[in-house]
Amino acid sequence: MRSVFSIVWLVLASGAVAFDKPTAAFLEAHCFDCHGDGAAKGGLDLEKLGRDLSDVATFVKWERIFDRVTAGEMPPKKVTDRPEAKELTAFRAALEPRLVQAHAAAKGTVLRRLNRREYENTMNDLFGTALELEEMLPEDGRSHEFDNVGHALGISMQHMKMYLHAAGVVLDEAIAKTPDKPKPDKKVGRYSDDGNSKRFIGDTWLKLKDDSIVRFQRTGYPSGMVRSARTSKEGYYRVKVHGFAYQADKPVTFSVGLVTYARGAPQPVVGYFSFPPGGPDKMHTVELTVKIGAQYMISVEPYGIIDPDLGRRRKEKIPLSTVKTPGLGIHSVELEGPLYEEFPTAGHKLLMAGLDRKEIPPRNPNDRNRSWYKPQFEIKSTDEQADAEQALGRLANAAFRRPVAPHEVMPYVHLFSAERKKGEPFETALRTAATAVLSSPHFLFLREPAGALDDFALANRLSYFLTRTAPDAELLALAKQGQLRAQLRAQTERLLKDDRFERFITDFTEAWLNLREMDFTVPDRTLYPEYEPYLRFSMPRETQSFLRELIASNLPAANIVKSDFAMLNDRMAEHYGIEGVTGSQFRKVKLPADSWRGGFLSQGSVMKVSANGSTTSPVVRGVYVMERILGITPTPPPPNIPGVEPDIRGAATLRELLDKHRDVASCASCHNHIDPLGFALESFDVIGLHRDRFRNRSSESEKVNVEVRGRRVQYRLGPPVDSSGKFLDGSAYTDFRAYRDYLATHDDRLARAFAGKLLTFATGRELGFSDRAELDRIVADTAQNKHRLRDLIHRIIQSEIFLNK
Repeated sequence: MRSVFSIVWLVLASGAVAFDKPTAAFLEAHCFDCHGDGAAKGGLDLEKLGRDLSDVATFVKWERIFDRVTAGEMPPKKVTDRPEAKELTAFRAALEPRLVQAHAAAKGTVLRRLNRREYENTMNDLFGTALELEEMLPEDGRSHEFDNVGHALGISMQHMKMYLHAAGVVLDEAIAKTPDKPKPDKKVGRYSDDGNSKRFIGDTWLKLKDDSIVRFQRTGYPSGMVRSARTSKEGYYRVKVHGFAYQADKPVTFSVGLVTYARGAPQPVVGYFSFPPGGPDKMHTVELTVKIGAQYMISVEPYGIIDPDLGRRRKEKIPLSTVKTPGLGIHSVELEGPLYEEFPTAGHKLLMAGLDRKEIPPRNPNDRNRSWYKPQFEIKSTDEQADAEQALGRLANAAFRRPVAPHEVMPYVHLFSAERKKGEPFETALRTAATAVLSSPHFLFLREPAGALDDFALANRLSYFLTRTAPDAELLALAKQGQLRAQLRAQTERLLKDDRFERFITDFTEAWLNLREMDFTVPDRTLYPEYEPYLRFSMPRETQSFLRELIASNLPAANIVKSDFAMLNDRMAEHYGIEGVTGSQFRKVKLPADSWRGGFLSQGSVMKVSANGSTTSPVVRGVYVMERILGITPTPPPPNIPGVEPDIRGAATLRELLDKHRDVASCASCHNHIDPLGFALESFDVIGLHRDRFRNRSSESEKVNVEVRGRRVQYRLGPPVDSSGKFLDGSAYTDFRAYRDYLATHDDRLARAFAGKLLTFATGRELGFSDRAELDRIVADTAQNKHRLRDLIHRIIQSEIFLNK
């Protein structure tokens, strides 16, 4: 039976390439007892498994077979008749080239659309605008961690409708509406001048002689909203907060936020800042430039100061002058904007340069001085087609991020002419054609032919990787000269130092470490009263600051899991119990040798996104480490196998339930890999606090005599945490510190995973079988210098994966 089947298998037709004899012989000798001749353990039946490797589902199964055989997982250890070394070598030599060939043929076929963030950056940078375009577009699909992978980024009629709308919004914002540069409005807001706020002076707020207002505690009402510091329209604004720390011996921290009465509109916090000690005689100014929507007001709120007698004083009308606790003094808030870096904007010049565009004089010249007056413009042309062709050609060259041939511009010129024939004004017709340019596949997609990238495609890939926007003039000039490849290292270094590299830090951490899901769940207020807005604000910024430091200082890859420093501000230092850190700015802080902190896995943001709002799971966190830190995609659970949920009554820990779960044979193979990666992280709770015992609400559990921000906590202490475990190689750890030590010794694995994530983010495709050899070379080439991360970025940009489609 088997010999007949193997002959049929070898000569199988149906469009599939026949497998060679070593592959068939190996599988017949070592696999068919469990996966053939009617047997199908684990759902794998080799008799029914297709052979056409161009089919994605079939390819994935053969890749899995190859990996498990190569790793020695199959046949299982309990099988006595194990393959000899020469059989394994022959199997690998026969199957591996076919897998490489099949994957290489498929990986360069998908076009990659700009995702929402890339679209917003590109449009704003191209036109000199500051618009919130991301939320106008449908949400992007994801492939594993990333939302910039080509095969997950489809396009629909809804997309096209919103692209047309967004292009119109950008053109309307960019094209000048006045003949002269608008002057920014400048407003100075004071609580003491605000009629609504005045009534709180003397009761809740202390007013000083210079009209400064001192607040001793944040209150829900009155809030810190400065009603007279209100924006008129969307744009960039310069905000200055003048104030001081009142009767304080250490810095007083406060937030600057944006509030509006618009229903459903976001109310973001722009940042947290600190005034050093000194009192009203030492006025300080915090200045920032921020993008703000229309009709927003500035709000300033103190953090970390408490007036313990506030209620009693209000009731008994005790003067505020008797308060001896620290306070936040605010003298005034200045708001200036919208700011115009250049006038007219880059977008106006891009479309209107060389055109005779002039204001239509009003019938009554005095109308120009009236508040309701809106200038009207007209474009006069003696050769409309030539002028339109020049304007649209200039726009297309910039939008398509490459030189555009004249014949490529003509469809847009014909659209312009058709609009003119309908009676539309020159400018309206030109805007319609420009909207078509900005809705073209040449703009919306990164067009990369299969094979080696040309210099313009390379400029796009490099720029969207490191600055998340279209290539700048220097990159395009080098591409035009055919010199970009020769200058690739220098250009990479230039972009790593560019201010726009901050976009990479944000976007990459949001995807790789899933920081985009910071608000997917909200921690239970009873169990985790420490969680509040300043902590939420600081958590992801700690992680971003840490990655920035790893790259800027070119630190070894082992720091991904273990470092002797952390990037902290006052709030994160307080959260981690680290003394001596004051002020809201993040800075590098040396950690003691026995610290639980250091590396990404001990950071509050990572613990937050790998847990739900009330409990942690070693499985969820184990999968998180496995996939994001070690670069191993776990196989999905078998069908009809229930998940494991914690006993919310606190009668048993999830670990105890998992012990029973692993007794199921179909679960053990995966959970033996996953669970040891998650057990150690039980050392940290939902918000990243180190713990020795679980928190719960059970009346049978131990009460806690602790206050958080002046209030006694309601949670109780449940069972002790067991954060010990054993890896598959037999290495055991007693706690998180031993666990991270073990991971840090495997820096080759960490570097390979990090390089793979960078390349996925850079190329917009998931890496696969044919990329393995190049990844191995990248790891080998950076090993001598401990896989330093800046070096690793340079090396992946020089790799065959990056330089080819």
